[in-house]
Amino acid sequence: MPQISVEHSPYLDDVDWEEFALALHPVVVETAAARLEACKTRVSRTEDEAVGAELERHAIVNVSIALLAGRDDATKARLTEAVVELLREHVPPRDGLRLHLSAEVRDLDPSYRKYEE
Repeated sequence: MPQISVEHSPYLDDVDWEEFALALHPVVVETAAARLEACKTRVSRTEDEAVGAELERHAIVNVSIALLAGRDDATKARLTEAVVELLREHVPPRDGLRLHLSAEVRDLDPSYRKYEE
């Protein structure tokens, strides 16, 4: 915990996603009282995507953060706002490309278990 997933469009391959993740972890710690060493981020590149009925180019980034239960809605909202702002810093506007940056924070299911060595 926290389990962080970043999905991004192929148009954004030039973004340093590791740098983004390393900048994100302290934000999660400060906002949601997580432990830095517990933050784990996976970054996945999407292949096929569509937005509405438009033919213009779109780039989508979605960050999903799953935390152990216990944070109130206000804390989750502050975290999602901070994540979107951090995305805006790391994914600047590009000519001919509409950006869609989003984030969500949710509780891990009570069945969540982990093992690490």
